[in-house]
Amino acid sequence: MTRSGTLYYPMWLAYAAGNTEHHGHEIHLVDAPAAGAGTQDVITSIPWTPDLVVVDTSTPSIANDLVVAGTLAKAWPRAHISLVGTHVTALPEEALSFSHIHSVARGEYDETIAELADSLDAESGLESIPGLSWKNGRDYVANPPRPLLEDLDQLPFVSRIYRRFLDFRNYFNPNALSPMVTIVSSRGCPYGCDFCVYPHVMTGTRQRLRNVARVVDEMEEIVESFPGVRAVFFEDDTLTANRAHARRLSEEILERDLSLSWTTNARADVDYDTLKLMKKAHLRCLCVGFESGSEALLAHMHKRLHVDRAVEFMADAQKAGVLVHGCFLVGMAGETEESMQQTLKLALRLNPDTAQFYPLMVYPGSPAYDESKKLGFLAAQRFDQWLTPEGYHTAVTRSSQLEPQDLVSFCSHARRRFYLRPRFLARKLVQAFVDEGERIRIMRASRIFWRHLVSP
Repeated sequence: MTRSGTLYYPMWLAYAAGNTEHHGHEIHLVDAPAAGAGTQDVITSIPWTPDLVVVDTSTPSIANDLVVAGTLAKAWPRAHISLVGTHVTALPEEALSFSHIHSVARGEYDETIAELADSLDAESGLESIPGLSWKNGRDYVANPPRPLLEDLDQLPFVSRIYRRFLDFRNYFNPNALSPMVTIVSSRGCPYGCDFCVYPHVMTGTRQRLRNVARVVDEMEEIVESFPGVRAVFFEDDTLTANRAHARRLSEEILERDLSLSWTTNARADVDYDTLKLMKKAHLRCLCVGFESGSEALLAHMHKRLHVDRAVEFMADAQKAGVLVHGCFLVGMAGETEESMQQTLKLALRLNPDTAQFYPLMVYPGSPAYDESKKLGFLAAQRFDQWLTPEGYHTAVTRSSQLEPQDLVSFCSHARRRFYLRPRFLARKLVQAFVDEGERIRIMRASRIFWRHLVSP
């Protein structure tokens, strides 16, 4: 969970579970953090003894993920334990060095896990499964990479898996009305910013699209199947990377007269006409990575975006009535006190509806991680140091002029400068007063966030 109380759906696991069921296998999905469940709770909740156990991983949680996988392996000694996620995709042999881990499904694993289940069921070998790393005795075997999934429409609706196994009221994103359901309309991002791990490790730098009719079919089904749902969050890498796709999606929503609010990720380069159409189709908010107010750092991170274009986009978004959540990062190689101040100045000038300021988080598999290691700027020595003792992200890099604590202190300062402005507070009071959905969202996000905002 983040400082704003965000709790994400286990979307990748749910897609893989649905696809594996489509292959004819019995499935069960557990999201222990969302349910407040411990490992023993997970074990007792499974109604049968599994042959295949798939455990999601991340860099900050990898140590605990391995412990949990070990406990599951002891509970089900005949089960095949497979790990998935960005961290083990980047470092599969490290994960396989643990005796209780049998395989790693690298990259997009929807088909890899389904084929692994097929193979275990048939008691056949694992050599023919693309994207799988596994152990053959004492040897590590890395099967050839799996090509990216071209036909995203072959995957079952992920929302159907949520409905069967999860409580959608547990999940929250402060940039969407609550309760909300997370799906995608595309995978992949063609921009390849150095710090963004998913396109480099999982989804690729080429956008692949779902058919917009199928997407809106799922939206309509969500309205019917999730009582009280207020929004959909499109967790695409960058939905607006293909503006024609964004426009077709908006037009399909309008054609069906579907009034469901939605939020998605975007770049700060969407034109006014597209923004206006998306707003008409009930777009609420765009989550936008402005990243930095320094042109030099934007170029260094291969953002392929200029400050003046970001300013133009923000003016267009405000004119169109689209709310914007702005993301600003500090800590790239070359960051200085001056460039951080440029970033804060830009954030205040843009004045998005909400903003987040965070130290650069570099993850294995991303160019930013490789650069930090090469330059000696990686401050963390263990992956569990990616989190504070309280479980929040912290700074793991330094620059030639700044230490990790300098980055953390600046982000705390920037949050206070942004959020404690009378102009901002007045705007939020008006939003909460005139719109019940906004009031619920603001109150839920503020419960945790305010504590971090006022603390030194």
